[in-house]
Amino acid sequence: MGSSPLAAVRFVGVGSVHRSSARRFGLPLTLATTALVILTCCGFMPSARPSARAETTSSVLASAKAAIAKQTSARLSLTVTSTSSSGTEKVTENLGVTEGMETIALGAATATIKVTPSYAYISGSSSGLTTIFGLSAAQAKKVGKHWVSFKAGTSQYSDFKSGVTMSSVDSVLPEAKGTKTSMADVKGTKVYVLTWTVAATSSTPKTSNTLTISAVGAALPIKGTASDAAGGHETLLLSNWGEHVSVSAPPAASTISYSQLTG
Repeated sequence: MGSSPLAAVRFVGVGSVHRSSARRFGLPLTLATTALVILTCCGFMPSARPSARAETTSSVLASAKAAIAKQTSARLSLTVTSTSSSGTEKVTENLGVTEGMETIALGAATATIKVTPSYAYISGSSSGLTTIFGLSAAQAKKVGKHWVSFKAGTSQYSDFKSGVTMSSVDSVLPEAKGTKTSMADVKGTKVYVLTWTVAATSSTPKTSNTLTISAVGAALPIKGTASDAAGGHETLLLSNWGEHVSVSAPPAASTISYSQLTG
């Protein structure tokens, strides 16, 4: 179990697409490397855990991981602000078990990711294709208004799927070591409050983090925060637990395979 929250997708060129360490609490909060989480769970009915009780950090994290594993879908809405960048990044994800969709807006740059059981697809504005996905200007021009497709079984498809489906959700949970747990009452609901810090390095400032998890009912993450010494901040809302997620593939005539861009 890592210390990574859900955050925006980042790529080092589509040829090596990956969910970067931007998904980790404690990295610099820039629009290129997101590093904080706020999760607000709503739209689910508590299960049979009738009352809150004091637990250790390890037991709270174990309960949360088990609760997340029972979910079939979730919706994420992310906003990232940074003093080191001129824009605000907004990300929305609808995550299912085998399919998902993500939209990204970074200033004028926009992009969309779709994942189905057979293919992953990306599209975006010209600046989105270059800034967010790392395509060259020539490749972005060739793509135009088409969707770039990645077939299941390729490394790119696997990377997209791992980042835009439910398999990524438990990465919001921190490691037990170095994390403190207390209890609080938020609008009449008992929650566990997890807090930890990530030390500064030669290239990243110190980051302070919190994550609240329901102490009554399903032990799902509710709200987390992370902020760095440079003034960066990110918020992420998680909702629509268990709602059906259906992602439709774009028409074949509007797609272009990634091999056509690199061949």
